[in-house]
Amino acid sequence: MPKVYARRRLSILAAVTGLIAMAGILNGPTASAALPTPVSAATARTYLASLTVATEDRTGYDRDLFNHWITISGTCNTRETVLKRDGSSVVTNSACTATSGSWYSVYDGATWTAASDLDIDHLVPLAEAWDSGADGWSSATRQAFANDLTRPQLIAVTDNVNQSKGDQDPATWMPSRTAYACTYVRAWVQVKYYYDLSVDTAEKSKLTSVLSGC
Repeated sequence: MPKVYARRRLSILAAVTGLIAMAGILNGPTASAALPTPVSAATARTYLASLTVATEDRTGYDRDLFNHWITISGTCNTRETVLKRDGSSVVTNSACTATSGSWYSVYDGATWTAASDLDIDHLVPLAEAWDSGADGWSSATRQAFANDLTRPQLIAVTDNVNQSKGDQDPATWMPSRTAYACTYVRAWVQVKYYYDLSVDTAEKSKLTSVLSGC
């Protein structure tokens, strides 16, 4: 199947999944509730094989080059939209701030009842994207990447866990919940494939290893 056609099919499927999640059908404290379901392990292995292997280059990186969080609907920005999507029984005020609810962090298995305890993780970090191709993107593409609700790229997780991850790729950081490893790497590969980002040697080795057991 041509790569462009495959991407179109992926985009349609991901959009449908995203709409279902936004409607709250998939909400709840389960590993699948937290982001659009990534491609299968078999598809991820195929995608990974096609990714360019290259040395990372962070020259010129600035987080501010990725405009986020943007307004998604009404008074709700991207962070607030993900918090509503990923939580259970989330109540928001007129400013779209979550005033109550429950959130299950799939990275570490912790449950939180205060939105302030959650960060919205860019599963493929902004700096990692820059290192592997985003330095050549337009501002509009970087904004789309930083606020992507369709691909499995944004997820609400325990704040200090997100901070410990920082800008690391799977070669040096994986979620402590090993049950989430397959989902994590499938999502990672899908995002990198969709945005035509490269992988470095150690990153590809780790992704290959994890996917082989999925």
